[in-house]
Amino acid sequence: MLKVERLMLNDMSLPLILLKPHKEESILRFHPWVFSGAIAKIVLDKGYPYSEPQEGELVKIGDSTGQILAVGHWQIGSIAVRILAFGEDQLPATFWHDRIQAAWQLRQSLGLVRKDNTMFRLVHGEGDFLPGLIVDVYGDTAVLQAHSIGIHLNRQAIVQAIIDQVPTIKQVYYKSDDTLPHKANIAGEKTGYLVGQAPKEACWAVENGLSFRIDWLQGQKTGFFVDQRDNRALLEHYAAGRRVLNMFCYTGGFSVYALRGGAKHVTSVDVSAKAIELVNKNVQYNFPNTDKHDAYDCDAFDFLDKQAAAQPYDLIILDPPAFAKHRDAIANALRGYRRLNAKAFEKIAHGGILFTFSCSQAIDKDMFRQAVFTAAAQAKRKVRILHQLHQPADHPINIFHPEGEYLKGLVLYVE
Repeated sequence: MLKVERLMLNDMSLPLILLKPHKEESILRFHPWVFSGAIAKIVLDKGYPYSEPQEGELVKIGDSTGQILAVGHWQIGSIAVRILAFGEDQLPATFWHDRIQAAWQLRQSLGLVRKDNTMFRLVHGEGDFLPGLIVDVYGDTAVLQAHSIGIHLNRQAIVQAIIDQVPTIKQVYYKSDDTLPHKANIAGEKTGYLVGQAPKEACWAVENGLSFRIDWLQGQKTGFFVDQRDNRALLEHYAAGRRVLNMFCYTGGFSVYALRGGAKHVTSVDVSAKAIELVNKNVQYNFPNTDKHDAYDCDAFDFLDKQAAAQPYDLIILDPPAFAKHRDAIANALRGYRRLNAKAFEKIAHGGILFTFSCSQAIDKDMFRQAVFTAAAQAKRKVRILHQLHQPADHPINIFHPEGEYLKGLVLYVE
């Protein structure tokens, strides 16, 4: 239970979070999180109407002497404050516009805004100095996700900044029902259009000249996994003449790239029948009447055990959902990665290529690589690393927040 103290401080417009001695060191290194264990006490003005800061409210962070270090959003949990601005005791009036403008300018400078590429991530949380906020763009629609109550409470200001700064956006869809803290007492909508309305026709967005149907209403995350764009492009260069197996295919991004790369045949597998329906639509839209693709809705291990045994695949993609969403699940997740990769090593052809990934933030790249190495040893295959993969530039990693490096991948040559 945090100690709360009330003082008569007429110039104090925000609750003040005072840290324990030496706990300010991470903030001085610009890490954007304050953990609850680092807090000594909370100081409230005598006129403050509540007994403690309200979740999502702006608070000031001070060191043990009271010197103000930063301002951020208060939240319940082990991460008590997500810092928005360092060296400030208030957010500037233009804060949201300034940060969205900086994010938009970065995506333009990266060459992602093109006629043959109309989808990308506009805001990537801490990587764009906006903790708790994700914004993906699909054509003229932005899909916004809040991962904190502070972002939720400021969603209208954020949307206005997006509309003002990004001239191509006509609709903003808010999709935060699965990302906001479940225990919070949340007022206001968590899902729906904040600007504009649903398009009359299905949305098709373009990635590197390939078209994909985007379903932000029912699809996973914001509707598409834009973080694999660069890795899909790399796979295209390895696909020519190969029999390709795309496991956990979701909407078939890797499958479509493999077909454009000249794959002999592509098989897509996902446990979701709805995902398989989208895969088939994407394949047919880009390659009408092709006979080089088939798709199955079934369990990954069942497929590898049974149907994959008939003829080895020359190229396999393993891109499973996060096995570990928190640190308590790390041991089980590593077992899962070892088992899955060992099975792929058993089934892949000699001279085959394996693209294998982990999107679990709790699993670092060394843990993941060790799990894959162990799987290779169990399968008794000679394996060489061709590429070490990560998230693309529109998912930037704040250099002061290494936890933001969540996507890990290896491209392996298997003798």
